[in-house]
Amino acid sequence: MGIPVAYATFADPSGDDDEREVAIAAWRQAGIEGHAVRWDDPEIDWSSFKAVVIRSTWDYVERRDEFTAWAHRVEGVTRLFNPAAVIERNTDKTYLRDLRVPTVPTYWGEGELPEWPEYVVKPAVSAGARDTIRTLDRDLALAHAATLRAAGRTAMIQPYLHMVETEGETSLIYFGGRFSHAIRRLPMLAVPGSVAGDVQRREAAREPDADQRDLAEALAAELPDDVLYARIDLVRLADGSPALIELELTEPYLYLKRAGRAPAALAEALAERL
Repeated sequence: MGIPVAYATFADPSGDDDEREVAIAAWRQAGIEGHAVRWDDPEIDWSSFKAVVIRSTWDYVERRDEFTAWAHRVEGVTRLFNPAAVIERNTDKTYLRDLRVPTVPTYWGEGELPEWPEYVVKPAVSAGARDTIRTLDRDLALAHAATLRAAGRTAMIQPYLHMVETEGETSLIYFGGRFSHAIRRLPMLAVPGSVAGDVQRREAAREPDADQRDLAEALAAELPDDVLYARIDLVRLADGSPALIELELTEPYLYLKRAGRAPAALAEALAERL
């Protein structure tokens, strides 16, 4: 019997595309006995685990306060990866304002909205492009942002970057502060006027360019030592320079089946922290 560790997931048993089975099998090889459990299961004694690893908790978005409170409670009785303070900050995209690396230009509702050819409007607390639109219409962009704010949410407006349709987003994935693998993703919102659900998405392993790797390494170096996993999502701006579109530290899909050693790399990083 290995070290008991919880793999925190959500109610949908097929929701993470079997990534949990791949991860737990690799953990077992590293002497860790993984148990897939719902994060919101009231019957779970979290203190019975040596650690809890947040993974496919993808229903938290509409229950963020409940989720972050749960993270702090769990951290009071066992190790939590990633830590509760990291989770609380990372689940609100206003963290982008605090980073010291280039990020996609973002209008937060102060001053005049810049003139961009196309706009992407989304809430600061969201996942999977939920409540996000892409539009050519400046007035529609402002109206959607106003709707989000009227619902008590922080709205973000960004320029749509057309290079995501050719180069795509590049996601660099780190375990225990070490680079594991990178994925090319195309695109989240297919056409102007589209909303979450109108998704055409393709992924493939890729080798990041040197400037992308440099940016990701600079960001990874600033993460707390107790961060187990990080997914750094990059795009290229109009001038060709790389910029961060999102730093995923809460429950990112890690594409473990896209890179041969990725499951083992995650298991090794977890074993080191235990």
